[in-house]
Amino acid sequence: MGQAILQFGTSRFLQAHVDLFVSQALDRGEAGQAVGGITVVQTTRNPASAARVAALAAGGGYPVRIRGLRRGQRVDETVSCRAVRQALQAEADWPELCDAVAADVRVIVSNTADRGYQLDESDGPALIGELSRVPRSFPAKLLVLLHHRWSTRPAADLSIFPCELIERNGDVLRDVVRSMATQWALDAAFIDWLGAHCVWANSLVDRIVSEALEPVGAVAEPYALWAIERQPGLVLPCVHEAIVLTDDLERHERLKLFLLNAGHTFLAERWLLDGRAQGETVKEAMNDEALRGELEAFWADEVLPVFDALGQRADAEAYLVDLRERLLNPFLDHRIADIAQNHAQKVQRRLGPVVALADQLQCGIAQPRLRRALAQATS
Repeated sequence: MGQAILQFGTSRFLQAHVDLFVSQALDRGEAGQAVGGITVVQTTRNPASAARVAALAAGGGYPVRIRGLRRGQRVDETVSCRAVRQALQAEADWPELCDAVAADVRVIVSNTADRGYQLDESDGPALIGELSRVPRSFPAKLLVLLHHRWSTRPAADLSIFPCELIERNGDVLRDVVRSMATQWALDAAFIDWLGAHCVWANSLVDRIVSEALEPVGAVAEPYALWAIERQPGLVLPCVHEAIVLTDDLERHERLKLFLLNAGHTFLAERWLLDGRAQGETVKEAMNDEALRGELEAFWADEVLPVFDALGQRADAEAYLVDLRERLLNPFLDHRIADIAQNHAQKVQRRLGPVVALADQLQCGIAQPRLRRALAQATS
């Protein structure tokens, strides 16, 4: 029997985020809590992914260990995830995958690698209807599968949830797929169907999944968020307390970028400038009284006034309560050296928008730390 959710990607993040949410919803056993089980698809030739698919295909579920702080209390518990009911490899199981999309799938989820939306020039219109040939790129795979769905069940709707950390990820993936369909000179009715019967969800995912378990499973922090922009016709994979439907996705994106991401980059800036210990972790930095004071002053003086001007200070302060616990996680060794990779680009991407919005809103704050970091990154 086919499953209602088709998932591209086998990452530990998906195992401890979307898959776990669906599993917990299914465990409640109440009607309407989840649309159904999950078929996972490996899209790359990565041997580690192949090993995970083999373990998932064996059935029996897998463990997710939740470790961290929740409302001041240590959490260290293991839960079982049993939402994945089928595991396929695109290269080996392409005809079966096409049949699955044509049958029971109502929701498609993806979390591909950094280059997940990159195209492959070897992909082309000859792949349409040719089930013996597997497209190389993820967008081409998705396009061919959606065309197969349209040709077999044109009246059936789909909700598509890309989870890549790309701003307005649903719009981006939709435009990539539609552009490819146009370049391939596919039927205009199909291109219209991509907009009329496919809902492309913009969303933000947020959970630190720090470690993979072998052969399958993950270690994750207690905090989790999946903020999804509300749209007509959108079908959620499940009901879960970590899933937030919102008319203002940018609000959630701003909290994460201005407080979590900018906070990480501020710590990396201090780590580089002060020549701090090579192996220093975020947890150790948070327990350094002087450095912690600098970070708190950075948030209070240079970031929170921006949320004040937006009328969203209460949201920001509530987010900081959770964020401090996340950064103080006693089980997580998050090395600042890793955060400091590609530092100049991260400074511009993470700190630049805080300064730009403060100027736009005429907040009247100096933001010396932010402006100094930006000046150094561009010099």
